[in-house]
Amino acid sequence: MKLEKIASLLSGTLKGDGSIEINGVRGIKDAKEGDITFLGSRKYLKFLENSGASAVLVAEPVETALSQIIVAKPELAFARLIKEFHPEPVAKPGVHSSVVVGDNVKLGDNISLASGVCIGNNVVVGDGVVLHANVVIGDDCLIDDHSILHPNVTLYRNSELGKHVILHSGVVIGADGFGYTLDEAGRHFKINQVGRVVIEDHVEIGANSCVDRAALDTTLIKEGTKIDNLVQVAHNCTVGEHSILVSQVGLAGSVTLGHHVVLAGQVGVGDHVTLGDQVTLTARSGTFRDVESNSVVSGFPVVSNTQWKRYIVALPKLPDLTKKMRKLEARVDAIER
Repeated sequence: MKLEKIASLLSGTLKGDGSIEINGVRGIKDAKEGDITFLGSRKYLKFLENSGASAVLVAEPVETALSQIIVAKPELAFARLIKEFHPEPVAKPGVHSSVVVGDNVKLGDNISLASGVCIGNNVVVGDGVVLHANVVIGDDCLIDDHSILHPNVTLYRNSELGKHVILHSGVVIGADGFGYTLDEAGRHFKINQVGRVVIEDHVEIGANSCVDRAALDTTLIKEGTKIDNLVQVAHNCTVGEHSILVSQVGLAGSVTLGHHVVLAGQVGVGDHVTLGDQVTLTARSGTFRDVESNSVVSGFPVVSNTQWKRYIVALPKLPDLTKKMRKLEARVDAIER
């Protein structure tokens, strides 16, 4: 593809030779002749000097011999080019002979049902839906248009998926929430989980993550949220629009997240906690209390990220400070005596 065509495709401003043929996209360190790369920050300029790329996407013109395309968001433009050069494989429409379909099932147009798919009763599958091998859909589920369920995904009964939802291998939606109470003999008595899970449009959930059904009402994942691998969302949670939950995050029951919340790796959130809009919890943080909107917090229990950085700087000094304190206490005792 000619560089001038790429500039037009991205609505960018071309600076340099537009006749260059671009054959691929690569990161700034790995790019070779015929590749286009991107400059996400000026601190990577040193890598651009030695890059073998033929062109670069930048937010503003830089001093380089390479041809440049100037766009508002180079990383976003690069992501769009990746999609252009490496589109996702498209499953062929059709229903494999081994597919099992229950009663009163409505199947949309141009769907793809692979081998081993099992669909329960009273299920609605929208147009262009792709169910890969061994997907299991329980009774009374809805899968809206153009959603993709990768191999071995399970939807328990009464789960609902919006449009363009992607569930990766091993995802389980709608398993029972973890609810028990002690009976008279001190045994754990199961509280039946009779609610459901609703996942709105353009949500993507990574491999082996779980979203549990609500005890009585709805566990809700709102539009545009992206969930990484190995994440647990417990019963009655609400995850706000366009939030990010990174690997090994765990939400206890009845947690509420606002929109554009970011939970970094291994974050834990206690039950009935509310995180406001645009809250970020850094990696391995944990909270049992609410966090106000537009906050960045760290640690366990969480404090402001600025305060946590001071804690971390002070922590290695504690042994020496302890020794000094003991010496001072001994001197004070001697003076008092």
